[in-house]
Amino acid sequence: MKVLVTGGAGFIGSNLIDALLKRGDTVLCLDNLSTGSKSNVEHCFKNPCFQFIEGSILDWRLLEGIIGKIDVIFHMAAAVGVKYIVDNPLDSIITNVRGTEKILDAAYTYGRKKVIIASSSEIYGKNKKVPYKEEDDRVLGPTNINRWSYSASKAIDEHMSFSYATKGLPVVVLRFFNIYGPRINEEAYGTVVAQFIKQALRREPITVHGTGKQTRSFTYVDDCVKGIIRSSEVEEARGKVFNIGNTRETKIIKLAKLIKKLSNSPSPIKRIHYHDYYGLSYEDAPRRVPDITRARKILGFDSQTSLEEGLEKTIAWCKEHYSH
Repeated sequence: MKVLVTGGAGFIGSNLIDALLKRGDTVLCLDNLSTGSKSNVEHCFKNPCFQFIEGSILDWRLLEGIIGKIDVIFHMAAAVGVKYIVDNPLDSIITNVRGTEKILDAAYTYGRKKVIIASSSEIYGKNKKVPYKEEDDRVLGPTNINRWSYSASKAIDEHMSFSYATKGLPVVVLRFFNIYGPRINEEAYGTVVAQFIKQALRREPITVHGTGKQTRSFTYVDDCVKGIIRSSEVEEARGKVFNIGNTRETKIIKLAKLIKKLSNSPSPIKRIHYHDYYGLSYEDAPRRVPDITRARKILGFDSQTSLEEGLEKTIAWCKEHYSH
């Protein structure tokens, strides 16, 4: 197939491109390099089935010239990274909402092309009912807390996706749960894992925000990519939303200790207050755990990589690519 990956120079997008090229697809990568990096896809430049386009998903004329030639769109482009979103709420909302609107509009206008939409576990907000099922309620904080603007913008993306689905556009929505692996970037996706590893390798204090008792479910990028590709292949997935994540729940303080151990780092573990890093416009969610029953049943998805194995591979990549 001929596919478009928006945000393809980013962490998840570039790993997805590797898998698509390996499958034999022709891949167009669209990225404005705001958080992505050309270095993530440079190894693809010699592949005749790959094309890199530096540009924005907000550029309608650019999309007009691309979408009609495409079979499937993997819409991975988004404002990412909690720190970036807290500091740049308006840019984040515009990128997520207007960008997704233009992608869906172009996909519908130029042949009703299949679209895979990357969403987030942030959708659930601070709902204390875990594990999260796709139809569970969203529980958010006040609108003056910038943290929740990301959840709200991704929710609008999902509402638009389902609205287009009712008009006949083949859309699938995927909610990612803390994806990590090679090419993580502490300024974008994979923030906490990337930050802890970088601090550990530099022998700096590993800074845990808050008590460290808050939990997340960490999903290795290769497992995530398999779920993304399966969602584009299975007809029954059309018009549905899926949790894509690992069901193992890990405390952040335990993550810090595990990274310290696996990287053989002498770094001390230091707790800091959220406001010292994010400022006052921040509130955290205590737990994040997915129920992946639907993804298992319909997509045949499972997150098979253990946290220890995934972290070892990620640390090895970071040792080679991070400056110490």
